[in-house]
Amino acid sequence: MSNIVKKFKVENGKGFKLGDFDPAYSDGFKKIEARKTLKDLIDETFDLQTELYAANKYALLIIFQAMDAAGKDSAIEHTLSGLNPQGCQVYSFKQPSTEDYEHDFLWRHYRSLPERGRIGIHNRSHYENVLVTKVHPDLLLKEHLPGINDVKDIDGKFWDKRYESIRAFEKHLTDNGTVIIKFYLNVSKQEQKLRFLKRIDNPKKNWKFSAADIEERKKWADYMDAYEKAIKETATNDCPWYVIPADKKWFTRIAISSVILDTLKGLKLKYPVLEKEEKDKLDESKKQLEKE
Repeated sequence: MSNIVKKFKVENGKGFKLGDFDPAYSDGFKKIEARKTLKDLIDETFDLQTELYAANKYALLIIFQAMDAAGKDSAIEHTLSGLNPQGCQVYSFKQPSTEDYEHDFLWRHYRSLPERGRIGIHNRSHYENVLVTKVHPDLLLKEHLPGINDVKDIDGKFWDKRYESIRAFEKHLTDNGTVIIKFYLNVSKQEQKLRFLKRIDNPKKNWKFSAADIEERKKWADYMDAYEKAIKETATNDCPWYVIPADKKWFTRIAISSVILDTLKGLKLKYPVLEKEEKDKLDESKKQLEKE
């Protein structure tokens, strides 16, 4: 597990290149072993989730970013399937609403943060504001930002400030007890093609495909540049990125669960210890129950 966490972790963007990460890597694991390995990881995570809730000191925010068909939905489903749903909340961010555009780009994401003791999952996130908007800068005009009247007004300084806002936002959260895990599911262009074809061929999955997906696929290189830059600019010791191989879904789930478990272990969680007065009350309650 420690090897998996170390291999995919990006804490410093200096020298980071997305091309250095193999989308098909599986660390010697075999698919036949995957189900049991994943179950063991989830079972151990379940115990720590209970401690996270009881301690009420930290919140865990898990961010999923990826190209279409990289497996975000199935990864969330499988890696969190054995956890207590009362302690989890999942938000899938679509295009901003009219109300969202009336606020700064972080507003709707701040409103969706998990409370202390809980695990929050963001399927897409505030990073869309330096990814899809980087590839489609015309979308930024909907934000009615001061000094941005045309696409030509969006320069390097604009993006530097946006990365700075994200780093400051995440630092503020971590300083106040929200632990952040950022996953980029690294799927290859060839694997995306195969998954698109399966969606088209399977009537039960037709709804997951849109002709717009093909248009976005044509901008693959632009998206790779945007992801590489975003990770390079926002990977820190406190808020690292994990570039997870996504061509083999069964290994993707093992890698994600390994990172989540390792992160929770690192918090060194403990159940609250009652003060003497409260412990005495507990003992008295026990005596009363035993007399019934």
